[in-house]
Amino acid sequence: MPSTHSALSVCVAVTIGFKEGWDSTLFALALIISFIIMADAAGVRRATGEQAKVLNKIILEFFEERKIKDKRLKELVGHTPFEVIVGAFIGVITAWILCSDLIF
Repeated sequence: MPSTHSALSVCVAVTIGFKEGWDSTLFALALIISFIIMADAAGVRRATGEQAKVLNKIILEFFEERKIKDKRLKELVGHTPFEVIVGAFIGVITAWILCSDLIF
């Protein structure tokens, strides 16, 4: 907590917005990539973690009687939506601090 992927991608996008302009194609591209990264952090990777929990439970129930050593899957893979939003907020604040000479 928070999502550093979100923080970094939003920081890059906002910095590009400050330096290149909010109507530049480079800012639009960076913003789209940021949304893809945040969707991945909160959605796809989170779903992978939920699947790992189910698979770990199946493995425990299946191999419980056989005493076979198994390898547990990593369950904490993605971020919650709140963690992604906090990361994005940190990215905006960081970009604002880095580009404060352009703002004031």
